[in-house]
Amino acid sequence: MRHYFGTDGIRGTVGEGCITPDFVLKLGWAAGRVLGKGSGKVLIGKDTRISGYMFESALEAGLAAAGVDIRLLGPMTTPGVAYLTRTFRANAGIVITASHNPYQDNGIKFFSADGDKLPDEVELAIEAELEKPIKTVDSSKLGKAKRVDDANGRYIEFCKSTIPSTMNFRDLKLVVDCANGATYNTAPCVLEELGATVVRVGTEPDGFNINRGVGSTKPEALCQAVIDQGADLGIAFDGDGDRVLMSDSKGNLVDGDQLLYVIAKSRLIAGAMRGEVVGTLMSNLGFEHALQRLEIGFVRTNVGDRYIMERLKGSDGILGGEPSGHIICRDRTTTGDGIVSALQVLAAIKRLDTSLDELSAEVERYPQILINVRLDQRRDIVGLPAVQDAVLTVERELGDRGRVLLRASGTEPLVRVMVEGSDQQEVTRFAEHLAGVVREQISA
Repeated sequence: MRHYFGTDGIRGTVGEGCITPDFVLKLGWAAGRVLGKGSGKVLIGKDTRISGYMFESALEAGLAAAGVDIRLLGPMTTPGVAYLTRTFRANAGIVITASHNPYQDNGIKFFSADGDKLPDEVELAIEAELEKPIKTVDSSKLGKAKRVDDANGRYIEFCKSTIPSTMNFRDLKLVVDCANGATYNTAPCVLEELGATVVRVGTEPDGFNINRGVGSTKPEALCQAVIDQGADLGIAFDGDGDRVLMSDSKGNLVDGDQLLYVIAKSRLIAGAMRGEVVGTLMSNLGFEHALQRLEIGFVRTNVGDRYIMERLKGSDGILGGEPSGHIICRDRTTTGDGIVSALQVLAAIKRLDTSLDELSAEVERYPQILINVRLDQRRDIVGLPAVQDAVLTVERELGDRGRVLLRASGTEPLVRVMVEGSDQQEVTRFAEHLAGVVREQISA
């Protein structure tokens, strides 16, 4: 049982719970004790939140107290840290980010030396060290910190290397929305260096505007900008750059399921598809049916990229992802990477000599209503008898025409209520009913 780590590191509101300078300092020390053994080093990157400066210093102090050397990357995407951890032959990588959350939140994510998320046993070992008092190593063994000045350049070159060296995007006009987050200084550069005409949105972070009205969590800005600019398509990232959504030329949102389909189809035609595509419980039925028409296998896991990656490794698959735009191209990266995923989609468009409009239209999406019900505290509302009875009743009425999913968020105090089916009005009615039952149980 983990006390601090959630499904994707540690996350919360700045100044509350674990997201305080004193806890993060001790977390750095504990992580250094577990991950920094030997003469290695640990990389630290961060997104653009104002609190990132504070937590960067706290982690640096904790790691140094454990005798671990530190390399500071500055603003860097989560997948960028994973990549650089491998290329630097570092013991581990740490990212200070709350991903798609507002600036008032922050969190800590970890990567192993291989650029993978930490396994449960390592997270438990770090938690065990957190229960001990800090003991600083001898002064002669304290860790030293250095800043990596060319981190962005290294990552940009890696991103470009994930598509054929002969391919360019000179005939494409793209709106690129960086959510005022970690991709602001990398994504536009990657695409411009590949020849695209780039219209920049959300590339002026001030510490407070990350994800605010822009990015993959607010794609309306992207879709409107594509129409206003007469662009071929739009690309939107989240705050730490591990997610991507797109807009077609008409301003229609293209979600993670559709993007994953485009990549899978391109891999299939190129003879490079391997294994089944891995989705989650939130993946749309229309996406599953579209893959079936291509005779590509599909399987669902629990929500969360760690579960997708576990399944991909177990089946030797290469593609998986979520509707939110967290896409794993395991033949290119070790984790979800918004920039790399976007490049795979653009490469597919070029390779198949078509448009995003046409490719995304091959996925007929079922109406899917998602309602987030906020909890006053983390507790098991979904397992209550009244909630389960309501779910069973709706499932009986839907039959084989749809699906119901209630789950607790792994990163926020929310219950996510999802109903999917062939009839929009019916799906909406059922979702609102179930959300009402959840609210009643919270109040009770």
